[in-house]
Amino acid sequence: MKFAFLIMSSHEIDSTKERASICDGEFSIISVNDIEDARRTALELEKAGIGCIELCGAFNEEGCRAVIEATGGRIPVGYVTHLEEQDEIFKKTFG
Repeated sequence: MKFAFLIMSSHEIDSTKERASICDGEFSIISVNDIEDARRTALELEKAGIGCIELCGAFNEEGCRAVIEATGGRIPVGYVTHLEEQDEIFKKTFG
């Protein structure tokens, strides 16, 4: 199964170019600008045969739901989170 990890960029980027693959193309890492860019990218990935998408924590639950909606719920989509006791350090680090 092919997997993809989407990272929310803090810079304006071209998400068609900000990509890397490892494990003979089985795992892709893609930088996107925002949730709408992630929705477009997720749909493209689904059509290309990606079997699972993981999102960085910047997406939060709302962004994850938007990507699930974009793919019609046909593939699993998850997002990275952290333990509640680290809330303050995450706020300090990421704003």
